[in-house]
Amino acid sequence: MDTVDRIALPYGSGVGGTPPDRRLVAVGTITRHDGRTTTVRATEAGVTGSIRPTGGTR
Repeated sequence: MDTVDRIALPYGSGVGGTPPDRRLVAVGTITRHDGRTTTVRATEAGVTGSIRPTGGTR
């Protein structure tokens, strides 16, 4: 499933709705689990992410 398909748009999905003056530029999450930090960011251009050790060790 594409990330954009999971975002609920308040103006509908192009059926008679008018898009807002502003739009979503990026959405992201940061999670920390078992000594790892996972970062995911989604934009119109695509999705990027990384997994790194949590804390000072890299």
